Amino acid sequence: MNVFHLAYTVSDLDSARSFYGELLGCHEGRSTDTWVDFNFFGNQLSLHLGEVVKRSETSSKVDDISVPMPHFGCILDWDSFHDLADKLKSAEILFIIEPTTRFEGMLGEQAIMFFEDPFQNALEIKAYQNPSEVFSK
Repeated sequence: MNVFHLAYTVSDLDSARSFYGELLGCHEGRSTDTWVDFNFFGNQLSLHLGEVVKRSETSSKVDDISVPMPHFGCILDWDSFHDLADKLKSAEILFIIEPTTRFEGMLGEQAIMFFEDPFQNALEIKAYQNPSEVFSK
């Protein structure tokens, strides 16, 4: 089993449950009074109460688009990406980068979107038109 684990800090577990559990549809796993685990699209996301890590003022350019640093996220299949994008738009989530396609017609064509959770953690969700190109050069 190859499951990625990421631990981040949040300032409120109820808000985390609302955002990750209800809005994003991630199933809750174990929890205590100070942390909660989520099945973040097949990966383990552990959210711990604590000082929230501030995002860097430095961004990185990818395909002439400035992306926030640091960020985390996942790769979904094409249809799931678009379903989630529609759900987030309906919930009036403020996007850092609106759902869009980059590298269109090229090797590695992908749909991307960036948004923040309630704690200003930047998330990137993406999907590849051809999933076998995830690690292509």
